[in-house]
Amino acid sequence: MNVTTNVFAILVASLCLALPATASEETPGSTTPAGANQRATSMTAHATGTFDVKLVPQEDPDAGESAVGRMSLDKQFHGELEATAKGQMLAVQGSVEGSAGYVAMERVSGTLDGRHGSFVLQHSGTMTRGTPELRVSVVPDSGTGELVGLAGTMTIEIADGEHRYDFAYLLAETE
Repeated sequence: MNVTTNVFAILVASLCLALPATASEETPGSTTPAGANQRATSMTAHATGTFDVKLVPQEDPDAGESAVGRMSLDKQFHGELEATAKGQMLAVQGSVEGSAGYVAMERVSGTLDGRHGSFVLQHSGTMTRGTPELRVSVVPDSGTGELVGLAGTMTIEIADGEHRYDFAYLLAETE
């Protein structure tokens, strides 16, 4: 494992560990895009549970001090979201200790509150001199199967070595 990979692993762990359960209190909007033939449900639902994650460093032959670290992502969600996820993460550490950023995209496939399908989560995390900020949201119109029309945001908490999620979501009904 090279220096960039080590920095990346430390960055991701630090950013996630520093995030409180209330990192994002936003709830998904109840409007649909113009022209969409959908009706959004009026109540936000919540799915909670735990997840296991495996991060695998991807080698970068051009790695250097300013290189972008890359890892593959493999998750298993448990609870009201029973699913697997596969994705990719990119990260860079800033020149000041405690400053960094990462982005990730992951396709989640499984069952959400009894509905089967898949959707994509987009992560955007920054840490500014030790102060973290993370946003994890559903990519618009990425839902398939019984999850078509899904919108939402997810908070992540890591405590005592356990990864927990709280997923606030809306599921639009097609007319």
